[in-house]
Amino acid sequence: MALVAASAAVAYSPPARRWYLTYGATADEITGTLPGDELLPHPDLRSTRAITIAAPPSSVWPWLVQMGSGRGGAYTYDWIENLFGLNMHSADEILPEFQDLAAGDLLPLGPNGPAMRVEICDLDRTLAFRSTVGDWVWIFHLSGHRLGTRLVSRNRIAVTHPGPALRLVNRVVMEPGSLIMERRMLLGIKERAERGAPVAGRQAA
Repeated sequence: MALVAASAAVAYSPPARRWYLTYGATADEITGTLPGDELLPHPDLRSTRAITIAAPPSSVWPWLVQMGSGRGGAYTYDWIENLFGLNMHSADEILPEFQDLAAGDLLPLGPNGPAMRVEICDLDRTLAFRSTVGDWVWIFHLSGHRLGTRLVSRNRIAVTHPGPALRLVNRVVMEPGSLIMERRMLLGIKERAERGAPVAGRQAA
């Protein structure tokens, strides 16, 4: 019990929380404004995570637009996603049938979850989703980098009833868990986009 309490205290600490919520991102990326931030102006929770990809934005974009349940998956731990019935099967190739994404399209989150509406679909630059219940905005932003591309993933989440118990669960369980899943997703996109991409000087972020 003492070990559990100590682990929870570490997870709840400000330095640990900053790491969970800003993994891989620079100070400018963390504080900077992204297209789509205005879709949920005052979130209760915001994370900004990023990775460098040794490929141009045009090589990263196709992997982003095909993401989703029953589509190209999320490039993370499928078995965990599918415990929640999300029907995620991460593709290892670009799927032409899922490349024509457009603003207004709805992507389901499993058979029973709310859908995610495409709010911004700016080719090779910004892809932003908002849940149909309005409590979650997820933004992917691409920018040129000397090694290829910086991919920034930002989540903005509103908690309807942020009581003390829910706040504790979010900080001790959900935030660390989201880092585990999103880090694998970022690395999964990186690995796929870099395959065969003719960019010199590849190196990990």
